[in-house]
Amino acid sequence: MAHSLSAECTPLKLAYDACFNSWFEGYLEPAVIASADAAQRAAYSRAKAEEFERKCGAVWVRYRECVQKAVREKGLTDLLEHARKENPLKDLPPAVSSSPRS
Repeated sequence: MAHSLSAECTPLKLAYDACFNSWFEGYLEPAVIASADAAQRAAYSRAKAEEFERKCGAVWVRYRECVQKAVREKGLTDLLEHARKENPLKDLPPAVSSSPRS
């Protein structure tokens, strides 16, 4: 069992991990991808993104807020900002910043 940065956040992490893993199994249905044209794949991806938001979005937001609070309380904000300046992430798709994996 992986723990979160703060013990307070661990139940939220476990809930999010379980939700994400369940959703992701359905996202990877190979039969849908193999038999679909580009428009069908795009529609499928949009539908799966909406499904993720319905099923996992709220728990993701609560978990992220909990971790951000723990980062502040542990005094890690300046360290993270320095790391971001020193090694910035480049060319991230917009969806990555709003719903990252734990």
